[in-house]
Amino acid sequence: MSTISRTLSNLRKVGIKARLLCPDAGRYLTERSRLWLTMPALTNSTSVRFLDHPPNHPLTSAGDTKAGRLIGTDRAGNKFFENNEELPLRTRWVEYAKHDYDAAHIEPGWHAWISYSVDKPPTEDPLLQTGVRAFEPSRPIPNFTQTRGAFKTYNTSKSKISAWEPVAAPRA
Repeated sequence: MSTISRTLSNLRKVGIKARLLCPDAGRYLTERSRLWLTMPALTNSTSVRFLDHPPNHPLTSAGDTKAGRLIGTDRAGNKFFENNEELPLRTRWVEYAKHDYDAAHIEPGWHAWISYSVDKPPTEDPLLQTGVRAFEPSRPIPNFTQTRGAFKTYNTSKSKISAWEPVAAPRA
């Protein structure tokens, strides 16, 4: 949850017109000063995101107000933002393109940048750019945990435990 001073500061950066006039506030901003905002809605307890996403988009930071600079977009359509004036370790964030978002949808170069392993994003660092190596997958490999496609080892050893099967004695 953000503080009142942070909320007001981010509202000042985005502009009150963008919040009050139109839900599609992205029209009021230029590409150079593009910002991202999440605000609590007045009618329900969830948050509504403005600037370039549909109203039914899942909320990764409900009740939090964020404003930042668009750093880049990966091949899957995920948008990466940064604001160095935020609290430490909250300066970088991602807005997922798909509704069933998962950390496996982020490309390795962007994952290194968003987890603070490297300072430069893949748009500026030639070593982190994707699609230049022949062995790279063309799209992210999904996470199959808790699904039928999850990895299960093949067991060749004999079971050491057997289930007890009760046998009833015949009545006399």
